[in-house]
Amino acid sequence: MIPAGFDYHAPRSVADAVKLLGELGPEAKLLAGGHSLLPMMKLRFAEPGHLVDLGRIAELRGISEAGKEIRIGAMTTEHELLRSKLLAEKVPLLVEGAGWIADPQVRYKGTIGGDISHGDPANDQPALMLALEASFVLTGPKGERVVKADGYFLGLYSTQLAEDEILTQIRIPLPAPGSGWSYQKLKRKTGDFATAATAVMLQMKGKSVASVAIALTNAGPTVLKARDAEAYLKGKAIDDASLNEAARLAMKICQPTPDQRGDAEYKVAMCGEMTRRALQAAHARAKG
Repeated sequence: MIPAGFDYHAPRSVADAVKLLGELGPEAKLLAGGHSLLPMMKLRFAEPGHLVDLGRIAELRGISEAGKEIRIGAMTTEHELLRSKLLAEKVPLLVEGAGWIADPQVRYKGTIGGDISHGDPANDQPALMLALEASFVLTGPKGERVVKADGYFLGLYSTQLAEDEILTQIRIPLPAPGSGWSYQKLKRKTGDFATAATAVMLQMKGKSVASVAIALTNAGPTVLKARDAEAYLKGKAIDDASLNEAARLAMKICQPTPDQRGDAEYKVAMCGEMTRRALQAAHARAKG
């Protein structure tokens, strides 16, 4: 199908983009990579009167280290994440996760900020952000505010981002030295969304878990934090018994939607399996 008519705007600065959003009101939609919004417009599921393209705003791109955190501009592409030497050294989970996203064509245009802002539970970045304890810089007419990823995702296509705000930057605290990581994803074919996926960050103290973060993709109406599984694992060794219980606790919170990727029961089971695999891989990489 052909999208409904709209006016196109291409601001050159964040300030200009915020001003446009204020002037145009709820009829305006932000355009990042476009891989989520444009298909919805073609199907007439979304019919914005105005598109505000962020692609020409240079200050929204880039990856840098500032103090004890990594800062990433929201218009940085998935391909740039995948190729970043800084991320490979400091935040390898993000590099591994970017490699699972869609296919090379999408990764060249799709942006980390667009992935996060869309609020789709099937997108990969939300789970990675929860596992990495990230925060987001939201810029609007009243200035900047910083919100944690944990709590940012409210429901299906719903986040804390207000209509007159732009997600401008992602901030990720540097993982503790020796931390293990993994993003395990089951999908039917290259380019598909996850049937189920799990992101894990793990820190060991000797043979026991010092801290762990577990986040689930496409397991409910929004990205899920497996808090009971995290609490259970703390202080325990990673072995068959603890892996089985952590997987069970992760499965307990899943509420997937049946679709062509499988029925609910299958998806829940695969979520448990991805959790088990992610914990095993993170444990193998962790240096207690």
